Amino acid sequence: PQSDPARWFNEEVKPHEGTLRAYLRSAFPSLRDVDDLVQESFSRLLHARRLGKIMHTKAFLFTTARNAALDFVRRRKVVSIDGVANLENLSVYVDSPDAAETLNKKQEIALLTEAVQSLPLRCQEVMTLRLRHGLSQKEIAAKLGVSEHTVKNQLAKGMRRSADFLESRGVSLARRKVDKTEP
Repeated sequence: PQSDPARWFNEEVKPHEGTLRAYLRSAFPSLRDVDDLVQESFSRLLHARRLGKIMHTKAFLFTTARNAALDFVRRRKVVSIDGVANLENLSVYVDSPDAAETLNKKQEIALLTEAVQSLPLRCQEVMTLRLRHGLSQKEIAAKLGVSEHTVKNQLAKGMRRSADFLESRGVSLARRKVDKTEP
């Protein structure tokens, strides 16, 4: 019989090895030895599990692998300028959001959209003009034909209700004192 850590590794980690290798090859094409990165990722994952820090194994594994690859890239020696003939052909890693971050951002935007749509009509208009179109309080007031004071009150009301809406759906927001002056 396998021990609990071995069973966990075989059931929760090992099935993702092929996908992890493919991810590392596509995200870091300039790295030649993906095997070392996979082993380093497994090692970091096992260490984190011993400390009890893992809630979602696959997400943690892929994030760990990405961080290990970035560490490896950072440790590389600087290429001598003599060895670089054509800079345009160099493989450069672009630190852009991964699929999980992109999905998370889309979900946050969808939830915020739902929060704004749950507001009274005037409040919706003010929040949309502010959040989506980036208009100032003065511009919103002129566009809607209301006072800046009304816009300010509607924004405060909309932000409060949107925060309550998000918190009621499990999105924890750090409440902070908001400066009364417009940026």
